[in-house]
Amino acid sequence: MHCAARMTMMAAALGLAAAAARAQAPPGPIPPPVHIQEPPKAALRVTVDWVSTPVTVRNRKGELDLSLGENDFRVVQDGVEQKIEHFDVGGDPLSIVIVVETSSRVDPLLPAVRATGILFSQDVMPGDVQAAIVSYDDTSNLVQAFTSSGDAIERAMNHLPGGLSGAALFDALSRGVEMLSRQPRERRRVILAMAEPVDTGSETKLGEVMRAAQLQNVAIYSVGLSTTAAELRAEAREHPSPYPPGISPMPGPPGIVQTPSTVQIENTSADLGAAAVWAIQHVKEKVKDNYLELAAAATGGEHLAAFKDRTIEKVVSQIAGELHAQYTIGYRPVAGNEPGFHRISVTVDRPGMKVHARPGYFLE
Repeated sequence: MHCAARMTMMAAALGLAAAAARAQAPPGPIPPPVHIQEPPKAALRVTVDWVSTPVTVRNRKGELDLSLGENDFRVVQDGVEQKIEHFDVGGDPLSIVIVVETSSRVDPLLPAVRATGILFSQDVMPGDVQAAIVSYDDTSNLVQAFTSSGDAIERAMNHLPGGLSGAALFDALSRGVEMLSRQPRERRRVILAMAEPVDTGSETKLGEVMRAAQLQNVAIYSVGLSTTAAELRAEAREHPSPYPPGISPMPGPPGIVQTPSTVQIENTSADLGAAAVWAIQHVKEKVKDNYLELAAAATGGEHLAAFKDRTIEKVVSQIAGELHAQYTIGYRPVAGNEPGFHRISVTVDRPGMKVHARPGYFLE
């Protein structure tokens, strides 16, 4: 065979091989060579154009005070006084997500938790109120979508099912924040969690929950359920460790009792995120004992522990009363979109009053 003919046959074979290789190549773009860098993606910038904060005022006796007017309040953010553009006393529409732990850890307390359904119906729901219920064990579950029906909320609470042993608290709180973020801006946004201060297996970090709640004007209230109380009511049941997987008690400084909550916080401080840590460090009454206290302090809510099942109803009633006896203040922040923590201070001109409001919000 002539040389020219052999060259022609070789070229044809190479062409067929290349075509076959192209046919077998996976779909999708070809990655660029290592020396060619893709252009950087634009960073998502969060801005805040409206800040709303519920404000609770108590007198020297600890009683709720509703006698103040708009001119009695002063709001300062980052050292700059803000112009109050919205002011209300107890009458603003309320959207609330009730987050309830139903894990097997609190099985003995579930009858008392279910019994609070009538309290939500009678004490929380009157007025312009929309409520939803999210339960959780190892996953979060929507039990009741937003409704204005007190009967629907009572029925859903009365029939809460028991769950598995997991306790994905942070995921449930995150779901509640996301649900409330879709509610109209003019509505007060509240999460009321009935839970242990324990999380196992959540994909969401506590710092992410707190930051999102701050940006979405969500106040987190909590009724702290007691695992110890639950265990005392359990019959012939093995006592589980109160510590989440991977966390064991460590000896602390002399005179300091190491509880599950303090150990969790010390061992998972990185999960809080810089925003949450900064916020908590700058709250006047610092709290470091448990997750629920941290979330409440960072968002302007309140944490109340229930050590016996009969006190669960008292705590729910107390929180319900406060929700309907709050001032609501709204304003457009002046220069409030720079990265960092933006400190909010709410004061009143009358002496002897104790004012409780959210500490601020964090932007990255």
